[in-house]
Amino acid sequence: MARILPGATSALVLIATLAHACGAAEYVIAPDGDDAHTGTLAQPFASVTRAQAAAAPGDTVLIRGGTYHVREEQIARKVGIFAHVFTLDKSGTQAAPINYVAYHDEQPVFDFAQVRAEGLRIIAFHVSGSWLRFKGFAVTGVQVTIKTHTQSECFENLGSDNIYENLAMHDGQAIGLYLVGGSDNLILNCDAYRNHDHVSEDGSGGNTDGFGCHPRSGSTGNVFRGCRAWFNSDDGYDCITACEAVVFDHCWAMDNGYSTSFTGLGDGNGFKAGGWARTPTARLPRPMPRHTVRFCLAVHNRASGFYANHHLQGGDWLGNSAYRNGNDYNMLERVNDADGEHFDLNVPGAGHVLKNNLGYKGGRELTNLDAAHSEVAANSFDLGLTITDADFISVDEAQLVQPRKADGSLPDVTFMHLAPGSQFIDRGVEIGFPFAGKHPDVGCFESR
Repeated sequence: MARILPGATSALVLIATLAHACGAAEYVIAPDGDDAHTGTLAQPFASVTRAQAAAAPGDTVLIRGGTYHVREEQIARKVGIFAHVFTLDKSGTQAAPINYVAYHDEQPVFDFAQVRAEGLRIIAFHVSGSWLRFKGFAVTGVQVTIKTHTQSECFENLGSDNIYENLAMHDGQAIGLYLVGGSDNLILNCDAYRNHDHVSEDGSGGNTDGFGCHPRSGSTGNVFRGCRAWFNSDDGYDCITACEAVVFDHCWAMDNGYSTSFTGLGDGNGFKAGGWARTPTARLPRPMPRHTVRFCLAVHNRASGFYANHHLQGGDWLGNSAYRNGNDYNMLERVNDADGEHFDLNVPGAGHVLKNNLGYKGGRELTNLDAAHSEVAANSFDLGLTITDADFISVDEAQLVQPRKADGSLPDVTFMHLAPGSQFIDRGVEIGFPFAGKHPDVGCFESR
């Protein structure tokens, strides 16, 4: 029996049912709409900005399919070095969230290629409201115009209790989703791919991650579930300045740090679950956050598949699979230097929990771990077993970018699923999640 992903079914089904039952309003936007219209199906609005102005808690904004060619004059506001194109600052409530969702099975695309605000960091959707739901559309073409150190973002989240579901952020120069504040947000079944800032810092792409999660102090309970990140020029998922713990659950990261022609670009880590490498000790978060990466998959990322990134706190790495990364698992830690003079020195990481993880064909399977001061059990790199292709039904990486299923969940694949008779079936230890057989399997895919 396969593991059931918590929250894998649509988070909006119950919300939509309640909204209709309560008589909440619906507003429609369309590429050929007009903001002078009334926002009905027959007379749709043209913009997200106009729809937000009309919407109240419990309402739903239905986004018709087609391409929305966003123009520079649609920038809602310029604040300091930022250009916020769509500013979503109106909140719903727990009982009545505001929903921004694709109309039926249509496929809306917001194309920001024409928004080139000189000298400003472009934020396509700046979300400071709470109890908001976004589902079923794509954001593409977000630009960078600054040649020095900078970044743009498809979504920036500062609100709480928001759900981002079945969104695709692709083929631009911006980070897909960047969470800097707010608690209890769920990023569910979202994709970020082929994003490369080729303008700033000589085009190295060193600031374009698929997903960035850097919650400030007090912003707790944020979860990424069922997401994919591939061919982003820097990292797939990055927590380098997170002040609170983040959970990555059943997420995939492939080919990050490369161009689509496999030219090396930015850092190239799949899951960068840690940070604060060069921050003086006195300025570190207290306590340091402990991140969780569970049932995730990292494939052919340029640097490391799973990376602690100098973090001064162990992490929980549970039931993951890594294949063909520079390092499959890299637990590097910085020195905990009380006097603050040597905080930039690195040591093997301590305090980690690594259980039921599988690594295969990495440049190094495991590096920079202080195993004597960590909890390590039932991983492929400590079981003393020799892994071969025969342990898996398939090692065809192309499966991983197949279209998602109709409900938005990850595609059914056989990649790195354990073959019948594999030595890693039932070789894991219990970690608090359901499993088939006598014991859990090793790796992110439980055999059926």
